[in-house]
Order: sequence, then structure tokens, then C-alpha cells
Amino acid sequence: MFLGTAAGTGVPPESTQQAIGYPSLFLLVLIGALVPVVPTGALVSSAAVVAFHHTAPLSLVLVFAVAAFAAYLGDLALYWLGQRGMRSKNGSRRLEALRRRAPEDRLAQAQEKLNEHGVAVLTLSRLVPAGRIPVMLACLLARMPLREFARGDAPACLAWAATYQVIGILGGSLFREPWEGVVAAVALTLAVSTAPGVWRRIRGTATP
Repeated sequence: MFLGTAAGTGVPPESTQQAIGYPSLFLLVLIGALVPVVPTGALVSSAAVVAFHHTAPLSLVLVFAVAAFAAYLGDLALYWLGQRGMRSKNGSRRLEALRRRAPEDRLAQAQEKLNEHGVAVLTLSRLVPAGRIPVMLACLLARMPLREFARGDAPACLAWAATYQVIGILGGSLFREPWEGVVAAVALTLAVSTAPGVWRRIRGTATP
């Protein structure tokens, strides 16, 4: 299993990886897209590290496909729930949760970028830490149809999966043992995802 290799020093057989690892990766990334507190980038990087150490040539391809597809389905489901909240007279808990995770300044920036670049901004939003939710909320407030959002989100999920897989491959190539590469990849992805928030808090504290 992908996520259990950090505790050991070996890589599980290919049959075990296929039976447990890929479905686990799919479910965790899907849940992470719906509940934006799960570090899905770290999951993909960890899976890529383990796949890199497999001899099967399709391991990395499958990790990429599974992660991108799960992220895409999760985004569509979350957007659909947001649309239901927009149509509801009293809104919905899911829509309110999105609003709480989109600071006013980030939402204003996302709306401005959406007006300038259209759905192309979705690709950048998935690559920028904490950028997905403000842009998704901006799309909801702009009443973007689900079909249009789906077209723009597809390349975004592909680019996101490719980026974090590259991080995992780099981690796997630097260390001989898979668990060492997993630790390095997780540390890097968590640092990348938390750095913008830390920087904003530092700037906010420094501002008189």
C-alpha cells in the first residue's frame, strides 16, 4: 500500500499495490477535494515515491491518472454542492464552509483574475497553495455553469497531479529507501502549502 510504506523499508508487491494502494489513493484524494483540510498533494507525492521504486513501467502513470481523476471528481462534486447552496433560499452548509475558507482579499483577487482570464484561472488556482477554494467560490458567485467549470478544471487537475508527482519522483530519486523519499516529499509539499499562510500572518502582524 502506498501510504503504509513510510513505516517500513520495503516496497509491497505489485499485486498488493494495485489491490489496496490505488483505491486508497483515489478515495483519499477524492475526500481531500471535498474536505479541503486533507493534504492531498502530500498523498500524491508519497504515492509517486513508492511508484518510482517499482519496476512496473505503468506505476507512475497509474498514480498520475488516479490522482488527477479523483481530484477532478471531487472538484465537480464540491462545485455542484456549491451550486445547490447558491440556488437554496437559505444557502447551504457546504457553501458557508467555502466562504469561511476564502478570505475577502483572496476572494476579491480570484474574482478579478476570473474576469480577466476566464476559466484559465482554474489551472493556476490548483497550483497555488490555498488558491483552489477562492477561485471556486468566485466561479460560483459568477454563476458559471457546471459544464464550463468542468472544462476549465480538467487541465487544472492534470497539472496539479503532474506537479506533485514530479515532487515525489525527485524525492524517490534522491533516496535509496522508499520511506526516506516519502518523508522528504511530504515535508516539501507541506512546506509549500503552509508557507503562504505563514507569510500572510507575518505581514499582518508587522502591519501597524
